[in-house]
Amino acid sequence: MNTLLLHPTDVLFFRDGRPMEGSLAGHGAAWPLPSVINGALHAALHRAQLEGVHEHRRGAGGVYAEDAKRDRKFGSLQTAGPFPVNADGVWFFPRPADLRDATLNPALLPVRDTTAESGSLPAVSKYAVGNRLPPNKDSAANPWLSGAAYQHYLDGGNRALNNGEALADSEFFDTEHSIGITIDEETGTTGQGDAAGKLYSAHYLRLRDAWRLGVFGAAWDKGNGAGKEPRNLLDDLFASDRHVVVGGQQRTCTVSVLPSAAPLLPLGKTSGFHERGGKYLVKWILLSPAVWPEIPAQSKDGRPMTPHPGGWLPNWVHGETGDVLLRHRTGRVRRDYSGPKARRISEEEDIRARLVAALVAKPLVVTGWALPDAGSETESERSGGASSTHLAVPAGSVYYFEADSADEATKLAAALNWHGAETHPTAITKRRSTLMGEKGFGLGACGTWDFFENVPGHPAQ
Repeated sequence: MNTLLLHPTDVLFFRDGRPMEGSLAGHGAAWPLPSVINGALHAALHRAQLEGVHEHRRGAGGVYAEDAKRDRKFGSLQTAGPFPVNADGVWFFPRPADLRDATLNPALLPVRDTTAESGSLPAVSKYAVGNRLPPNKDSAANPWLSGAAYQHYLDGGNRALNNGEALADSEFFDTEHSIGITIDEETGTTGQGDAAGKLYSAHYLRLRDAWRLGVFGAAWDKGNGAGKEPRNLLDDLFASDRHVVVGGQQRTCTVSVLPSAAPLLPLGKTSGFHERGGKYLVKWILLSPAVWPEIPAQSKDGRPMTPHPGGWLPNWVHGETGDVLLRHRTGRVRRDYSGPKARRISEEEDIRARLVAALVAKPLVVTGWALPDAGSETESERSGGASSTHLAVPAGSVYYFEADSADEATKLAAALNWHGAETHPTAITKRRSTLMGEKGFGLGACGTWDFFENVPGHPAQ
């Protein structure tokens, strides 16, 4: 993957879908979601009109309509980020939700003696999460951790944060306010039609001079025709033009392209998890938001499906028991002769672990807007308009698991870490968001945890 450092040439505008009328300013100064940067690169690839790229048809699992046209491009684009990067090349990541003070010692921990009368816990939650710090409305923890501090946290380190290791939003970007005149959609002018006499207010994000938007990205394309060598289309895209339009209102960023150094993101634990009461304790922290949609009992075409509530609960966790539904590849391969041709199938086995608690903040609204495409196969794309709105679990959310053995904990970590079981990774292999994983959603890293009662210094009961 390439490392892309984006430097805005002006203020940026990242609207989240809320209205911009009257006193409402559209909340356009929030840190951009991964889908915004991925969409900007995807649009830039289309505008570049690269020759010889692979074209594919719409469809899932190799199932296509008979008359499907090969008019889809750049499906290989994968990104991660953006994350704040300073002039010294230090990357920062969203603070884990269990950190609430100026240390790397988790303040929020699952309580072992939770009972059904403790509160209105979801059915899959075995433990409530207690706060070992005195009650306080204000958190002393800044929302961003440096890569080195984050790695120390995942490794189980417990120390005070040094200067510059934790940042507030205001330390690398400002919010600017502006008043504009509404433009009529049909005429493209002001003072006409529905836009007559209308003003709007907006918030803009201004990144400080020494900071960049850090993104990891690659678009490995096999080209059309047999025997062609794969190529990274991002190299071709930025070979001559180092600019990309990001966010709303056609705001431009200059792009610096660097080779990615390993590791790309903080490395999760792959072994050495705490053992308590015969269970091995694994926690998974989101480095980027994740989207887990509700799954109905029946599909739109009438096919039966296994229902799932989605929302804060990953689709790969059983909605009632909390059992992990992911499978572990053993590395063994067998041949399947049940079809017309023999197939090689990787053997898989269950991961004996279950979700027991979670720390999840308020959801993020993920939406977008599509321009009309007269050549599209679907009516919705031909007419354009608002994209589907999803509610995403925010980065920093923490999920607590109990595994039946040390081996099962290792298998669970290999399934959840963004780098799998690799200890010197050069690529992102696991994206645990049901939707938009290729756009950088669902990246996480594993650590270990302990019970509230086992940590010294918590308030007396």
